[in-house]
Amino acid sequence: MLTDTRDWHAPPLKLPEQPAAWYQLAAIGGWQAVVADTAHPVAHDVLAARCDNRPGQTQGWGELPYAVPVLCAAATASGVQALQQAAMVLHAEGMPLQRVVVVLVAATDGRPAPVVRAAATMLAARTSAVVHLPFDPQIRAHGLREPLRTRSKTRQAAARIAAAVLDTAHHAWGTPLPAAPIPVPLPHPVAPAS
Repeated sequence: MLTDTRDWHAPPLKLPEQPAAWYQLAAIGGWQAVVADTAHPVAHDVLAARCDNRPGQTQGWGELPYAVPVLCAAATASGVQALQQAAMVLHAEGMPLQRVVVVLVAATDGRPAPVVRAAATMLAARTSAVVHLPFDPQIRAHGLREPLRTRSKTRQAAARIAAAVLDTAHHAWGTPLPAAPIPVPLPHPVAPAS
């Protein structure tokens, strides 16, 4: 996982936008897994790409070998509404919803609202998994600089998210997963004969 220890409110790092660049980073480093955390507007990107008659960034992420998209949304009425719309757009474009893991992030303590539970039921039937991430004031205030101070329910939910991603990958590509790709070395330039 590529991450940093900056403050929660710090602006995002400047990272490659092209999904294939992330795939190459993983291949070059020989990593078994890369977690790319983006604030990518999925539905907007798909619709804009369709209007412009070009491949979108979302399509690029979906077409990567062994990619398991994880869509996160606030566990609120507006959050799940936006997520449901994104799921419908992805489905209409033929994107692999069966390889998508959904994470509903609680904004407060307590049981999710009925609209959130209903949306989770609808999404569970169309996606690989739906996981609820409980509210954790430690993460909201300090990010993951002190991971041992997070609530046990948060750590359990994180384990469920990781398990859902791994189960999705196994279902899509088999068990055990294929070996990580090895980049093909570039040929050495040959000096012209004089």
